[in-house]
Amino acid sequence: MSEQNNAAPKSFSHEKIETSNFLLIALTLFVLAIGGLVEIVPLFFQKSTTEAVAGLKPYTPLQLMGRDVYLREGCYNCHSQMIRPFRAETERYGHYSVAGEYVYDRPFQWGSKRTGPDLHRVGGRYSDQWHRIHLLNPRDVVPESNMPAFPWLDRPAKIDDIEDKMATLRKLGVPYSDEDIQGARKALEGKTELEAEKRKDETKMPSELRETYKTIGGVPFLDNQYTVYGEVVEGLDVVDAIQQVKTNKQDRPTENVVIKSVEVLE
Repeated sequence: MSEQNNAAPKSFSHEKIETSNFLLIALTLFVLAIGGLVEIVPLFFQKSTTEAVAGLKPYTPLQLMGRDVYLREGCYNCHSQMIRPFRAETERYGHYSVAGEYVYDRPFQWGSKRTGPDLHRVGGRYSDQWHRIHLLNPRDVVPESNMPAFPWLDRPAKIDDIEDKMATLRKLGVPYSDEDIQGARKALEGKTELEAEKRKDETKMPSELRETYKTIGGVPFLDNQYTVYGEVVEGLDVVDAIQQVKTNKQDRPTENVVIKSVEVLE
């Protein structure tokens, strides 16, 4: 019997796959396709990912304009818009993001890089005035900020194509009515890329107040947003001691600061 007949038949081996470019690519694509069918396709049919959360409304014309500015200026290169379900993030940014909040975003701006903070819920944390000042010169409100200034945003908004944008979004499933689209141009009249409700001239910070924040300190974004209920007239050293306690990365005390007693003076 010949030596060829005595040899055992060769079984299928990795070598055959690894030495064939075509076979390796084809099998890789096949595995990815199966993984996509199992992991991605079901998401298109889940209510939690395809239906808006309660109370979610489509972007107003002004918000759509702001979103366009966000994309044009490349804000997504340094900021994300997705709060992950980790304690460190929820304590700093608020409740974690859910898929139903993004059903009207086309495309969504989740992002992945955090040179700056997450912006998903930042709009409601600070006043309009704070945001305007921060965009014009971030270091006026955050001295250590490395964010560039955007003074050119104080210009009239481009509104020529707002109706077309909203009509296109409606075709993609955003529930805009005819009245919403027809009134979009009027809603943006007199608006700039920088402002939301008030004119820039109404939001300038006086030079005296600006100098006070720089030299003495203070929290500009609290202005016109919070009410002062009292004033410390004695025992300020206690307040200073609380201010000096060690904090973690989320600016929370590493050990709880407990107020054991309070005395109200009339």
